[in-house]
Amino acid sequence: MPKIAYVSKRFGGRARAVINNSNDIISEYKAQGFDLTLRQLFYVHVSRGQLPNKQSEYKRLGDIINDARMAGQVDWEAIVDRTRHVRKNPHWNGPSEIVKACAEQFQIDKWAGQREYCEVYVEKDALIGVVEPICSALDVPCLSCRGYASQSEVWSSAQRLLRHAKAGQQVTVFHLSDHDPSGLDMSRDLQGRFDTFACPEGTGWKIKVERIALTMTQVKQYNPPPNPAKETDSRFAGYRSQFGDKSWELDALDPKTLTALIAKHVKSVRDDRRWTLRVAIENGHKQELEVIAGKLAKKEKNA
Repeated sequence: MPKIAYVSKRFGGRARAVINNSNDIISEYKAQGFDLTLRQLFYVHVSRGQLPNKQSEYKRLGDIINDARMAGQVDWEAIVDRTRHVRKNPHWNGPSEIVKACAEQFQIDKWAGQREYCEVYVEKDALIGVVEPICSALDVPCLSCRGYASQSEVWSSAQRLLRHAKAGQQVTVFHLSDHDPSGLDMSRDLQGRFDTFACPEGTGWKIKVERIALTMTQVKQYNPPPNPAKETDSRFAGYRSQFGDKSWELDALDPKTLTALIAKHVKSVRDDRRWTLRVAIENGHKQELEVIAGKLAKKEKNA
């Protein structure tokens, strides 16, 4: 864990407590295989009663973590920014390396032949680091909508999903978003646009959007910290009449809870017998590639 000091800084009692608590949280999540965004770290603090749920405290946490990293008190790799990425070309030292990598990465479409097909859409890009690993393990595509998904993205998704519907599969999009006026409406919006782009009346095709988080049942079960619902949201009045003035963010759910939730719903539409057969075929092809990689490595060594 790289704790690298670039400056010298002393921290007072309150800041020191925040740093110590943050390092404890980071260690716990690391042990579970998860990293954290700053907002996720903040919500863990709030849920444990270590910080009040205020925007000013979120900003203060960011300032403390930044100073602590610069002073070598917090691991530089512990807090991630999932919205910015460096893109570069891959490189290899020889043919055996790329064939070995292909063997490790090789996958067939394990949903081919299934009666149902699904994808997972999440409102926030900051959560894609939590959602993507479990979706990859389940061979399910996932999409960060970044709020209301763009018209271009929904249209493209509708055409892709329509191919599965035309092939006779029942298609479901599992949607996760905040429990607030706009977050709830995003599920309705997705369903409406899929109906328009892919399933007009009379075709018999259907792309079903199933909202799996965040629901009021989950709010009561997991008790995430509330926020004031935005009164400036045009949907606020209707939301308040049904749920009151509080809202809850998806980020506040523990990553283990989110991944378990996704796995439960995906597996509910999966035929495990067919899945197991496809996995066996995939493993056979991987072994073939590993044999080829071994022969190439031997040839390179003797060259």
